[in-house]
Amino acid sequence: MSRPNQTVNIYFDSPKNFEASNILPLNGIAGLYFIFSSSIQIQYPFDKSRLLYIGMSEKRTNSIGSRLNGHFGGKSKNVGLTNYRQVEPLWFTYINFDMLKNIWAYRIEDLESYFILNFVQHFGVYPICNNKTGLDVMSNNIATHFKIDWNYFK
Repeated sequence: MSRPNQTVNIYFDSPKNFEASNILPLNGIAGLYFIFSSSIQIQYPFDKSRLLYIGMSEKRTNSIGSRLNGHFGGKSKNVGLTNYRQVEPLWFTYINFDMLKNIWAYRIEDLESYFILNFVQHFGVYPICNNKTGLDVMSNNIATHFKIDWNYFK
């Protein structure tokens, strides 16, 4: 039995300064996170955005807090994020995967791919500090679609 298709609006929580004191409370939380510039607008092919990176934590032991801490300290070796952080303060926001479990029947990795590929549809290319995506979930027949508030990052 298949579920009917549904569209869910995604709005983002208040931005947090990309600093250790804001990252620490996210240890143990799995989901997606979004790192963005406080003021620099990136000119993507279809539109401008301050969004630099979409990332994910697939499990609580490698949580959003752990992943953000890796980006914050440079352990992730994402040169783009490190260099943007040198020239201005960065912000982040996140989506706790537990909130979407009832409507998203796939893995967190697939959700990350969905968001990245949706970003590509709206802006013409991956976020400037992302360089890969996972499975192409957009080509699958999925029951839930998201209307993502990309204006949040303008």
